[in-house]
Amino acid sequence: MTGEPGAKDASPVPADEEFGPWLHDPNVLAWAEEHLPSLRRSVTQRRSLRWSLVIGFVMGLVAHGGGFLLKTWETKEPLALMADLLYTLGWALWTGVVVVFFFQVVPEARTNQIKRAVEAFETALRDRGRAGTDQALDQADNGEGWQLPIE
Repeated sequence: MTGEPGAKDASPVPADEEFGPWLHDPNVLAWAEEHLPSLRRSVTQRRSLRWSLVIGFVMGLVAHGGGFLLKTWETKEPLALMADLLYTLGWALWTGVVVVFFFQVVPEARTNQIKRAVEAFETALRDRGRAGTDQALDQADNGEGWQLPIE
């Protein structure tokens, strides 16, 4: 394709072009070196998603509650319409957060947990395989259980 954003076979933009002079500024590099571990944790733990869900949930509950209180008062038409809109917006916001939590966050966390378990099992199997190879090499060095293949 032509390298347009979103094109399937577009080559990635080199970091030097994307971040320009920042990569050569010693102050920026020092800041990045200091904050890189926390940035990596933030990305892997999806902090921005969690914070936006918490903020959306709280704002939804506040709007829902405020709209409910305004609806219960004997209000006339323009204010009653605003109360109904606020009530509905709040309800939609906090229930939307709940849906996202149960259909996005929980399955993703479970998937990550399974990935970590698979990696741990693979590492253990690899280590066991290495230990078996090391043991076979030790036996070969000692002359125990080692024979030349007969053809």
